[in-house]
Amino acid sequence: MPTAAEHRHGPGLAIRLAGLVLAATGVIFAVAFGYNYQKSRALLLKNVRISAQSLTRATVSKLEETLHGLQSVPLAAAAGLSNGSLDVPAAQAMMKDFLESAPEAYGGGLFLDPGASGDGRSRASAYFCRKNGSVARTPLGADYDYSLMDWYMLPKYLGSPQWSEPFYDESGGDTLMATFAVPVRRGPAGARSFAGVVTVDLALDELQRAVAALHPDISGYAFLISRNGRIVSHPERRLIMRESIFSLAEAMHDQALRDVGKDMVRGGQGFARLGGAALGKPVWIYYAPLPGVGWSLGLVIPEKDLFADLYKLHRDVVVIGVCGFTALLGFVILIAATITRPIRNLARTSAEIARGNLDVDLPVVRRGDEVGELTRSFDEMRLALKEYIANLTETTKAKERMESELKIARNIQMSFLPKRFPPFPEIEAFELHALLTPAYEVGGDLYDFFLLDENRLFILVGDVSGKGVPAALFMAVSKTLVKGIAEQDSDPGLILAKVNDELAEDNDAMLFVTMFCAVLDFRTGELVYANAGHNYPVLVRADGRTSFVELPPGTAMGVIPGLAYPSERLFLDRGDVLVAYTDGVNEAQDARGALFGNERLLETVHRTGPAEPRRLCTVLLDEVRAFAHGADQADDITVLALAYKGPRREG
Repeated sequence: MPTAAEHRHGPGLAIRLAGLVLAATGVIFAVAFGYNYQKSRALLLKNVRISAQSLTRATVSKLEETLHGLQSVPLAAAAGLSNGSLDVPAAQAMMKDFLESAPEAYGGGLFLDPGASGDGRSRASAYFCRKNGSVARTPLGADYDYSLMDWYMLPKYLGSPQWSEPFYDESGGDTLMATFAVPVRRGPAGARSFAGVVTVDLALDELQRAVAALHPDISGYAFLISRNGRIVSHPERRLIMRESIFSLAEAMHDQALRDVGKDMVRGGQGFARLGGAALGKPVWIYYAPLPGVGWSLGLVIPEKDLFADLYKLHRDVVVIGVCGFTALLGFVILIAATITRPIRNLARTSAEIARGNLDVDLPVVRRGDEVGELTRSFDEMRLALKEYIANLTETTKAKERMESELKIARNIQMSFLPKRFPPFPEIEAFELHALLTPAYEVGGDLYDFFLLDENRLFILVGDVSGKGVPAALFMAVSKTLVKGIAEQDSDPGLILAKVNDELAEDNDAMLFVTMFCAVLDFRTGELVYANAGHNYPVLVRADGRTSFVELPPGTAMGVIPGLAYPSERLFLDRGDVLVAYTDGVNEAQDARGALFGNERLLETVHRTGPAEPRRLCTVLLDEVRAFAHGADQADDITVLALAYKGPRREG
């Protein structure tokens, strides 16, 4: 039988020549097009940056001039009060005259420290604001304690003039504003003490109109953020004072926007591209600081509009290139048509094979070149593929049956768990949320919660040994037993003891389950709990203190009958949050095998603070996933957070 080498006579020059000509032409065109595109794009970006920089700096200069003009009189009044050249009535008159002559100022006044009255409690203030076109003294009300306001405390404790974060003042100005406050220090030289502040208010609607008037030559818009990143001015008014540049970045997981926000609040300036995760489309942004107030101004230009002319030019170039390439392609194909005819015949037969017809006859081979060799190889492949598909069909059927059964098992397992949140919207004394992410199609983690009566809530979190269908079945049995026994006896320790006796009976597979369960009396905040070898829950107090809950001793259930499980109790105060979880959290591993650990768990919960349960569960799960960083999930992950919102405990 002739070998493949003996059948190879022709080198197949026609096919190789056509491929080389077309490939070389395409490479030359692509290199020339790419070079021209990159150079044009770089030049356009350079010009846009210069234009945006000039426009932004001019606006910043104008805003800074306005802010400096507002600061001058409060600084002078505070200096006069501090050195004794002005008394309080004169300073008040000075501020009123200033407000009448400065339309950009909304309000201002003099606020004396309560300690300056001698009794340490009395408050004395004179606040003037602009209403109905005139400046008049405005009473603040007996309940308005300005000594607790940020604009009062910052200059008091920092000892220097300060701009406040934007806020809505309902008692005095009754508008959205920012306050510039200058501390007054009185007394003998070398022993002066804080005596109050002189303030001036800037209504943000004036500032927003100034920023809204800023438009680049092409298109886009401008926005303004405070020193903490809160949006002060933006074309979408729903974002103003409700969102920050960081909340938008977090919501859309946009790291580029987060980095720009960090640089803006640090007082930096720059020109950067944002991919569009948070803003809906790719944009370029130029930003610069307002040093006088610590805020930052940004100018946003959509990339689509920025490069519109460039894209149109290069589309025309591409069309011309494609037309030339098509003409060349037709010429080469015409030359090689006679050589490629046998290959076309083989391609038609191969298409039949690709559609699954493995009984088709291949063309008769009378040539000794590459076409003949390829035809014989296809025939050998057809026969081998026919045999392989027959074997694969049987294997696939068995695998599909198994996958279908696992999906059904997972659906059944997840149907056992409550999924409606909030579960009891009519009850305002607590808030609850839970998440479960199995490591396999089905797993052994479980959680549950239900009302024992109109005043008590039962919660549990458990972890069955093993994975897959056996663990899922054992989980379902454990959950059903707990709920059934809890309806008869509400003591957590007795519930665990009875469930353990039931599970230990006829447990030939020696599966076991760890569990933490608790009963919350949401009238008083009393939490009675018991433990069966489970992880220590985390307790976040309303004031931010975070610690693990000390659990009574307890052994996992299902192995040794007759065990006792003592119950313990603690009291939750309004705003406290209890976080229960399984070992899929603290024992999560990264690609190097390092554990997430209890310390990182406690630090994550502490950093999140006494947040609402849904956010706390989501943040903790995101932290675990970020730590694992692509490593396979080795264990089920379950988190349950319970926030107590009942009456505050006395004492």
